[in-house]
Amino acid sequence: MQKAQQNFRLQAWITTLSVVLFIAKIIAYYLTHSLSILTDALESIVNVLAGFIGLFSLYVAAKPRDTDHPYGHGKAEFVSAAAEGALIVAAGFFVIYETVQNIITKSPLEQLDIGLILVAATGALNYVAGSFCIKMGRKNNSLALQASGKHLHIDTYSTVGVITGLLVIYFTHLYWLDKLIAGSLSIIIIYNGYKILRSSLAGIMDEADMDLIKQFVEVLNKNRRENWIDIHNLRVIKYGSTLHIDCHLTVPWYMNIHEAHEEIEALGKIISKTFGDAIEFFVHTDGCLPFSCNICTKSDCDKRQHPFTHQVDWTLKNIITDKKHNSETVNN
Repeated sequence: MQKAQQNFRLQAWITTLSVVLFIAKIIAYYLTHSLSILTDALESIVNVLAGFIGLFSLYVAAKPRDTDHPYGHGKAEFVSAAAEGALIVAAGFFVIYETVQNIITKSPLEQLDIGLILVAATGALNYVAGSFCIKMGRKNNSLALQASGKHLHIDTYSTVGVITGLLVIYFTHLYWLDKLIAGSLSIIIIYNGYKILRSSLAGIMDEADMDLIKQFVEVLNKNRRENWIDIHNLRVIKYGSTLHIDCHLTVPWYMNIHEAHEEIEALGKIISKTFGDAIEFFVHTDGCLPFSCNICTKSDCDKRQHPFTHQVDWTLKNIITDKKHNSETVNN
């Protein structure tokens, strides 16, 4: 709950900053009539809208679970990220429309020096805020904060392109470059909006996060205990800042309930140490079978029926299958 409140406060700060930067860019646009700066301004208005959406989603996600939402309200963050991605795509198409309109009307550029100063200042603030947002989003497992931070970085990169182009225009008076820059940046905006939208929809559909599972597998291989004969049927689902992890853990069949529970506790502590405390961990214990002896590293087992032949390294492929491992398991 503390992390959820921290996420909410940070998002509120980011939203306030977005409003200020949007106003600064709108002023720069009206001073210069530059389509490139309009592109930046539209990115910022999307930041403002997405910021308020993210703020609401984090407020909802911070609510405790209830009867109607037994897994909590964390998926509201995915909805926020999806809305943000859609808004970014819409902004990109709007810039294309404005570029075409300007080609027809041919509006002149004015006061580029003042516009450059304003845009450069907003770019620097955006980058610093975005970096901090991404750092805290990863720390607290918040997709909404990471999406906001990435969007601020995207905004900064487009701002750098705008500044470079305006400097060239300022010294060369090649005013047609303004339209070229705006059109090019709109394509980048649309592409990055699509990526954010795709990521959020994957979360809504509970698509497996393969990078997260790979990290999970690495941690397990480095910290495995001899009573963990195998781990399989692993599933990891993100609900906002909370990770829901399910798996089957095979332990020696003769362990009593308390001993098996100690192994689960040890597994949970290792996972929490790496991924944080915002974890719901559900482990189903299986007793080993005779074919498990060949891969069991337990040295003092007086129930062994077959000799140990080799240890099965857990991989992305074999740990997610709903099947106990044996000597025929292929390491991939």
